[in-house]
Amino acid sequence: MSTVRELGLPAVHPQPAASPTTINAGDTVEIWEVAARDGLQAEKTLLNADTKVELIERLAAAGASVIEAGSFVRADRVPQMADSAEVFQRTKHLDARLPVLVPNLRGYEMARAAGAEDIAVFLSVTESFSQQNLGASREVMENAAAAVVERALADGVRVRGYLSMVFGDPWEGTVAVSDVVRLATLMQSWGITALSLGDTNGVGTPGHVRTVVRALTGAEVPLSNIALHMHDTYGQALANVYAGLEEGVRTFDAAAGGVGGCPFAKSATGNLATDDLVWMLEGLGVRTGIDLDALTQTSAWLSRHLGKPPTSRVATALTR
Repeated sequence: MSTVRELGLPAVHPQPAASPTTINAGDTVEIWEVAARDGLQAEKTLLNADTKVELIERLAAAGASVIEAGSFVRADRVPQMADSAEVFQRTKHLDARLPVLVPNLRGYEMARAAGAEDIAVFLSVTESFSQQNLGASREVMENAAAAVVERALADGVRVRGYLSMVFGDPWEGTVAVSDVVRLATLMQSWGITALSLGDTNGVGTPGHVRTVVRALTGAEVPLSNIALHMHDTYGQALANVYAGLEEGVRTFDAAAGGVGGCPFAKSATGNLATDDLVWMLEGLGVRTGIDLDALTQTSAWLSRHLGKPPTSRVATALTR
């Protein structure tokens, strides 16, 4: 049996005194739809470029305003993303932002050659995951990411920063909040104004979300710069989003049908399902711009192509 420490879940979450932010009907939330990148890269079934293009087109038609279109990484490490250049070029005409993930300058140059004007870089908060996922130390990856950000900003390219293993690590256990703050403020010092906090193996809880968000805002990271990227391994993703909403976070990552997870993190299961997120937000009167019916139909379509049922409760219920 795994212990709390082994799972990476802190036993105590000290809470600074603060009043929750009111969640009002009519509030707007931005959803980063990650099924076509973060979702598919963790799936065993390889989809062809035509299917990926149709997925992105369907998501855009459903109202997704930001859709991760792929990643420019080594094909031997992530074969699901080997055709990202083709997929991006065939979808860049759509009325949606299409950010792509790049690990280094070579990936950046490939992305730019394909026409990308919106990229993301990523770092691990922990050394173990940096070695497992990125194949290099945190120091090496920080230097590589800094070089990409400097080049991108000079080129007028928008940059987002991802932090992995923010809430716990399957190899190292509990992750110090101070380590998260260090990397977040480092990325901010490079000029990054959009930062996604990844609960990579899904061990986060609402109390932990509050603690991390408050620590970042206390370190002068604006709430408007913070996004939450939750996995649902322990069934906490929606509760964590709600805690984030109460803290004032208004950007969340999610994947249609709940596809994906993390291929390099032990025990990590699917991403938070966009369908479930939109259902909850609509119930709060919060606007997302996404047509839930069109989204759930897309989730069902994607699940058929992947040969497995959606993990989304809402997609399952509405398309049964």
